[in-house]
Amino acid sequence: AKTLDEAEAAIAMMFEGGFGAAGAEVVIEEFLSGREISFFALCDGETAVPLATAQDHKRVFDHDEGPNTGGMGAYSPTPFVTPEVHDQIMSRIILPSVAGMKKRGMPFRGILYAGVMLTELGPKLFEYNVRFGDPECQCILPRITSDLVDLIEALIQGKLEDFNLQLSNDPTVCVVMAADGYPGKVTTGAVINGLDAHGQVQGAEGVQVFHGGTTALKDGRIAVSGGRVLGVTATAATLPLAVNRAYVACEKITFNGAHYRKDIAARALKKK
Repeated sequence: AKTLDEAEAAIAMMFEGGFGAAGAEVVIEEFLSGREISFFALCDGETAVPLATAQDHKRVFDHDEGPNTGGMGAYSPTPFVTPEVHDQIMSRIILPSVAGMKKRGMPFRGILYAGVMLTELGPKLFEYNVRFGDPECQCILPRITSDLVDLIEALIQGKLEDFNLQLSNDPTVCVVMAADGYPGKVTTGAVINGLDAHGQVQGAEGVQVFHGGTTALKDGRIAVSGGRVLGVTATAATLPLAVNRAYVACEKITFNGAHYRKDIAARALKKK
């Protein structure tokens, strides 16, 4: 919230049932001004190594306008995490957290996802998730060239230091195609056109379509069943090419009420 009135309106909406039972309690936090990024680390209980950075796009409309969503798109890596900022996040946030969990007798093994705001005073942590983010996951998994099963076993067995993690430098972009009404009450049942029998866009080089809110119909067609319908994800040698591939694929997919942001990774392109 950027004003007191906006904050009070948000609290009233929550207490009046806007989020159901989840809105029965409200936590008031400091407003962090800056650029939000996602930082992913791998932890085996003893140590942590950086995996990748990404940037999510939470607002439903272009230019970060409209209500928050579960995520309308993402890209990885983000140029806003410089080597200096990267080292600060590891030394100030990730490594102390892992050491603290071990000291408490609760060593953490798995994916540590830090939501970080890049403020004028440096990176500040505002949340942790112990999972891959969505849609950040769609951008990060295609970049991992190491065997994923071997990587997970190294985490479980506490042998992360000995694991040779390989990550592609090719950027990946995910554009979320959402249903009519999202992030509010959505309209389901619309038939999705433009996908082949495997749920992919035929002939789209470097593109994978990840299904979220979809369902298979009896006649073999695919229909909308939820808010965030598809994650159209493209990988390429450069960020502009990956962005172009993702949006060309999105244009080939149609369903009633479909909408998606047209500015995923735009700020990164401008920075470059």
